[in-house]
Amino acid sequence: MLLLQKDWSRLLFAVTLGMISTVAQAEPRYVLEKVVEVSRHGVRPPTSGNRQAMQAGTGREWPQWLTRDGELTGHGYAAAALKGRYEADYYRRQGLLASGCPSAGAVYVWASPLQRTRATAQALMDGAFPGCGVAIHAAATEQDPLFQTDKMGLAPLDAERASTAIRQAMGGSPEQVKTRFGADIRRLQAAVCLPQQACPAFEQPWEITQEHDGRFSINGLGTLSNMAESIRLAYSENQPTARVAFGHGVNASAVAPLLPLLTARYDFTNDVPYIAQRGGSVLLNQIALALAADQTSAGAPPAARWLLFVAHDTNIAYLRTLLGFSWQQGLYPRGNIPPAGSLVFERWRDRQTDQRFLRLYFQAQSLDQIRQLSPLSALSPPLKTEFSHPGCRQLSLGVLCPWAEAMQRMHAAIDPTALPAVQYRP
Repeated sequence: MLLLQKDWSRLLFAVTLGMISTVAQAEPRYVLEKVVEVSRHGVRPPTSGNRQAMQAGTGREWPQWLTRDGELTGHGYAAAALKGRYEADYYRRQGLLASGCPSAGAVYVWASPLQRTRATAQALMDGAFPGCGVAIHAAATEQDPLFQTDKMGLAPLDAERASTAIRQAMGGSPEQVKTRFGADIRRLQAAVCLPQQACPAFEQPWEITQEHDGRFSINGLGTLSNMAESIRLAYSENQPTARVAFGHGVNASAVAPLLPLLTARYDFTNDVPYIAQRGGSVLLNQIALALAADQTSAGAPPAARWLLFVAHDTNIAYLRTLLGFSWQQGLYPRGNIPPAGSLVFERWRDRQTDQRFLRLYFQAQSLDQIRQLSPLSALSPPLKTEFSHPGCRQLSLGVLCPWAEAMQRMHAAIDPTALPAVQYRP
């Protein structure tokens, strides 16, 4: 039966309407507008000072690495490049970045001045944009007030207040705390000390100490936590297991029980709120400025779609303390910040209501993902922990928190007296 002209018109209208509806449904409701990320550097050998303390404290020669002390290794570069590729692929899928090399001003990278942070920044960008030659920016001096506020004495600590805050965090005297960690200490001691031989690091009393640069540490705990860190780094570097914890780090499950003293160090220094506020306010303020602005203003970082800071675990510990955020991922102990692990701030917009949201999460490669240089993908992602508090929305794309409340919390955590004039040098 032939259709009349008006019937054809109705059919065409219905098909067109259906196509429009399908397109509307396919378009995501939430759009990613901006990312600010703070990454730790990748795998490195122990620093020279830590190596000397560990050797004196155990009476043993710790394995030498092919890379100079404290500098990013080739393996660390490769692991960071894999993470960079995964991130850029994700941002392209979300429409934040176009395919190929980034357009001018779309990506900006600022690294702490040390070799391991600058090299990690290069690795992340080489993985994200191979062959594009994305510039890595860093201060020309050995220290940058953005990352070394505390070391530079720009926000000095009140010694009495800091010491009191540390004791409160400990919940007892340093020696009482050492007793509480007895099982963790004995486990590490069994891995790094020779039987029936002197191992003085484990006999040293724990004491709250103010260093020459004004920062605080727990004397006694510091060397033990550096041993744990060195064991984790050696395993991540894919060193032969005979060289990892003197043969005791045969796999990730054997390495993990040797790491809890890393958490203790964080708990009693970087994660103390007063110390974190003095040391982390400059960086958190720059993050807040970057998230809120689409145009560069005085004192604010460049208005890039993906702004990447490459820094240190201390910086991330300060930030997560100010934000009230913690995590426990995979075999890592609570609050651990693995090589190239990063704190990510994403600004999202609801197309329907034009409301904005903040998504905050911490992501890191697992022990074996770093050791085996495992490619990352949507099917094999890094470890990821989302931040949430009352009022946030759990969606398939992640946890979105109301913008105004999130920014208010961020600004409330910043100590305005700890903010020297920090200007960027693009």
